[in-house]
Amino acid sequence: MVRTHPSTPEERAQWTAYMLAHQGEYGVITRLSRDSGVSRPTLYAWRQAAERALLQTFTPPTPSPPGCPSVERQVLTVWSAHSSERDIQTCFRTLTQQGIGLSRISAILAEAEQRAVRYLATHMPPTVRAVALDELYTNDRHGAYLTIADVHSGAVWACVGPVPADSDSWTLLLWEAQDYGLVVDRAVMDGGAAARAGCQRVLPALVIQSDQWHVLHSCAALQSRLDRILHAQRARAAVVARQAARLAAGMRPKGRNPQTDVAAHAAQVQVAERVADAVRYLRQELRRLLGVVVLDHRGVLNAQQRQADLDALLDLLAEVAEGLDAPLQGLVRQVHALVKDTLPSLLTFVAQLAQLQADLSAVLGPAGQALLGWAWLHRRVLGWQRADILAAIPADWRAAARVLLAAWEDVVRVSTAVERWHSILRVHLSVHRTMSPGRLALLVMWHNHRVFARGIHKGQHPLQLSGIADAPTDWLVALGYPPARADRAPAASAVALAA
Repeated sequence: MVRTHPSTPEERAQWTAYMLAHQGEYGVITRLSRDSGVSRPTLYAWRQAAERALLQTFTPPTPSPPGCPSVERQVLTVWSAHSSERDIQTCFRTLTQQGIGLSRISAILAEAEQRAVRYLATHMPPTVRAVALDELYTNDRHGAYLTIADVHSGAVWACVGPVPADSDSWTLLLWEAQDYGLVVDRAVMDGGAAARAGCQRVLPALVIQSDQWHVLHSCAALQSRLDRILHAQRARAAVVARQAARLAAGMRPKGRNPQTDVAAHAAQVQVAERVADAVRYLRQELRRLLGVVVLDHRGVLNAQQRQADLDALLDLLAEVAEGLDAPLQGLVRQVHALVKDTLPSLLTFVAQLAQLQADLSAVLGPAGQALLGWAWLHRRVLGWQRADILAAIPADWRAAARVLLAAWEDVVRVSTAVERWHSILRVHLSVHRTMSPGRLALLVMWHNHRVFARGIHKGQHPLQLSGIADAPTDWLVALGYPPARADRAPAASAVALAA
């Protein structure tokens, strides 16, 4: 049986400090052993233990090597780079020199899919959101992936597929999003009839904005066709000159319908140039008049002034089309019809903005709103944000200007958010051919937690921008796979100086 010395810890600490202070002096251990009644070997052992404790206390800690991440995190990380299960197996064999079975990879993905589905059903934004709706068709076009994405943050709130791209599918998707807690006040889409029908059935009062980018892109495509006609006519000028020279020399022109009148051809080229330039100018004016803020010598235009300018633009397009030959006239009329038919749905935000501008006119007059509108239109060139604009204007304007700037920034005009998501989904579909609901949920989890590496939202991810502040920045942590940490050495504790 081991017997401990009947001394107190305070006495042992004093004796050990005395030995350390008089280390190297002859007879110190002998005198202390005689006075305390402790054997000399015990005193030597206490002194060595105290020396080790002091050395460990004052030695700076060495950084721990990074721990090996779990197999689940490794599998899901490789999968997020649009890898198939066999690709994951190959990566493990090549990079980690260890094999992993396909059955285990499938089990890991299946478990993560269930967690992702549960997470998405319980994490919806706490505020009313504006959403973008769109559908991505599969390779055989026998189905589509329907998506509801957040306009301002880019988060994906719902995605299903492949399902029929009809109003019933959109109705079910919108009902499901409502059941999960998504509240929507505005929607933007590229004109899909099925999506509109589903919105009108589920949310009859929902404001639906047409995507301005798609309309402007279609106008640009028609402009390209006008430019190609003009380029072909310019290139034909040399041929017409040669035909006229042959005719002047008494030779027959070549070709089935030869054109030999140089002056008439030059007139055709001038007409084509005039039409192409006119449509190009009117397209630029259309882009300007579809903007959030329209500014000219009259100040910031109200709804009536904007509509009057758009009506004049349509009249000018109709005037350009008059008297033209068939190819040019048909293209100009297509531009006119496209703009006229889509114009009401492209400007759903104008009435609310015009009312707000009128309400604030008593505090922030037309001149102040014009100055604020100029700063807002040039904010990217100036490198300014909302705070910079507010700091540069008089103090008595700032309350009204803050409201007006927030309203301008909140306007919804394009469905870019859902297009970005579809660009990601399309790559995964090229690898997997089809995506199950669980795989879709897993990909949505990765997308919603992806941190922006640059821009004004650098360091944040879509869920944080949507108001879910407690969402982790690591999508695997949100799924319940915490990162591995290095095994830390136990902290140095006081050595029990017991016999």
